[in-house]
Amino acid sequence: MIGTHEPCHEHVVPGPLEIRRNKVGRPRHWLFKSDPEEFSVEDLKAAPGRTACWDGVRNYQARNFLREEIGEGDRVLFYHSRRRPSIVGVARVVRAGYPDHTAMDPQNPHFDPRSTPENPLWYMVDIRLEAVFKEPLPLSLLRTIPELKTMALLRKGNRLSVQPVTPKEFEMILLLARNTPERTVER
Repeated sequence: MIGTHEPCHEHVVPGPLEIRRNKVGRPRHWLFKSDPEEFSVEDLKAAPGRTACWDGVRNYQARNFLREEIGEGDRVLFYHSRRRPSIVGVARVVRAGYPDHTAMDPQNPHFDPRSTPENPLWYMVDIRLEAVFKEPLPLSLLRTIPELKTMALLRKGNRLSVQPVTPKEFEMILLLARNTPERTVER
C-alpha cells in the first residue's frame, strides 16, 4: 500500500461501485498493513485533513474487502509491517471502495494495464487518522494475549494487507493501547 498525499477526490474514476456502504449496515473493524518506509502512520498524520487514499492493494481477496465489504464509518487498526511489526494507531474509513486510480496511471509503480476506467480491477478507500498510539503494540505482545489467539493477523501464513477484525479483538487492542498512554490526534 502506498498512501497518497494528494487530495483523494481529484482522482475520482466513475464506476458502478463509486459510493458503497458496507453490507452489514453497521460499522465493522479492519486491520490495514503498511510498510512504514512507504507510508507510515506519521505520513497519514501529516496528510491534509489527516486523510489519505488507501491505494496500491494488489491482492484479490484484499481488493474484494475494499470493493465490497468496507464501508464509511468502519474503523481501522493501522499496522506497520516489516522491521518492527506493530499496531500503531486507529483510523476511520471516510469513503467506501472506489476504483484505484494508481492502477490506471502508467507512471505509477502500481500500474496494471488490465485495469481501465470502464472495467476497474483494483479498488481503494479513504481513511482519516483518529489516533496514534504512544507506544506501538508489537506483534510479539499480541501473540501473548489469549483473547487475540484467533485474530487473523496472528494466524500462520496470513499475509493479507487488509483483513477483518472482530469487535472483541478491536476492543482488546484499544484496551491494550489505553494501558499505554495514547496520543490523540486533534479533531
